[in-house]
Amino acid sequence: MPVQKTLTHTPVPVRIWTDDIDEKSLAQLANIASLPFIHHHIAAMPDVHLGIGATIGSVIATHKAIVPAAVGVDIGCGMVAARLSIGANDIDEKSLRKVFDQIGRDVPVGREQHADNRVLADSARPFERGLKTLIQRHPQLLKSMGRNSRWTHQMGTLGGGNHFIEVCLDESDRAWVMLHSGSRGIGNAMADYFIRLARKDMERNDIHLPDRDLAYFREGAEHFDDYVEAVHWAQDYALQNRRCMLDLVLEALARHLPPFEVTSEAVNCHHNYVEREHHYGADVWVTRKGAIRARAGELGIVPGSMGARSYIVRGKGCADSFCSSAHGAGRRMSRTAATKKFSEADLARQTAGVICRKDRGVIDEIPGAYKDIDTVMANQSDLTEVVHTLKQVVCVKG
Repeated sequence: MPVQKTLTHTPVPVRIWTDDIDEKSLAQLANIASLPFIHHHIAAMPDVHLGIGATIGSVIATHKAIVPAAVGVDIGCGMVAARLSIGANDIDEKSLRKVFDQIGRDVPVGREQHADNRVLADSARPFERGLKTLIQRHPQLLKSMGRNSRWTHQMGTLGGGNHFIEVCLDESDRAWVMLHSGSRGIGNAMADYFIRLARKDMERNDIHLPDRDLAYFREGAEHFDDYVEAVHWAQDYALQNRRCMLDLVLEALARHLPPFEVTSEAVNCHHNYVEREHHYGADVWVTRKGAIRARAGELGIVPGSMGARSYIVRGKGCADSFCSSAHGAGRRMSRTAATKKFSEADLARQTAGVICRKDRGVIDEIPGAYKDIDTVMANQSDLTEVVHTLKQVVCVKG
């Protein structure tokens, strides 16, 4: 059964799809609800947890204003998944280990980038003019970019943290490729630059906030239009980045698995982004910070941790959630806490049957650091229905 409760002591209501939420996250949601331009209410998904400024797993509709830190520093972070024509009977552990190694060679992860002779120039080229225009208006943005000025080399790369590439099997033992990534260093640089500009605007206009990371731009303000242009540039870059990686991963699989075709692309969706939408009688900016759009009939991806199930879902168009859904399991503990609590033996046990790294360097991503994905899905049964259930057999971490 879905879980929903409402905070009513805040300036606008906060509707929450879980009982599993800590006091710091509740306080952060109350801070967001105190902003003067919030539309109707705040929606908190069942994977909700503490973030920077705004709570991860929150959906924030705003009148004529955007909070850059709520959109986040990995603008356009999201998922893509594709179903293949082969299944469990066509693959074995030996070939999957070759696939794991091949993906590691073909897709740069962490801070790695494509070498000069492997840059995906055709995919990056359409973004050149928009970035050049932004830099002409904001020369300091180039300084913020630093090593990310080589953004063309990052097109088709995974990044670090909780980003991943997986080969999965669904409920019919059909193979899938699924991956999670965003706008890489260039998106981070843009976010950091405009977050700092928003803070300066608050100081200049003597606006006092409950959290400095809730600094915002109003429509008509000096930097509003440029921020919107930058954020949409980064969101489009993130979409293309995932498309490029999907192609690279499919090529890696083709080298070691029987011939196959891609039978469907489930979705290529953001879960850290802002868009203009219509809700409760008004055109507003909707920021989904760790949430996916789930309009009636719309497909989305809700991944679990690296040892748990993931789900391809179909949205139900729930108005209370601003037509949104959880974006994953959601962290239960910080990376530092996870590293202190769990060992390599715990990691090996919790990822049994999955070909993946099992060393200390990825303990912070251990399944035990995340909420239970099946509880998350049960709590949002009024938001989505399950179309496919996936279980990974290969996981490449960022």
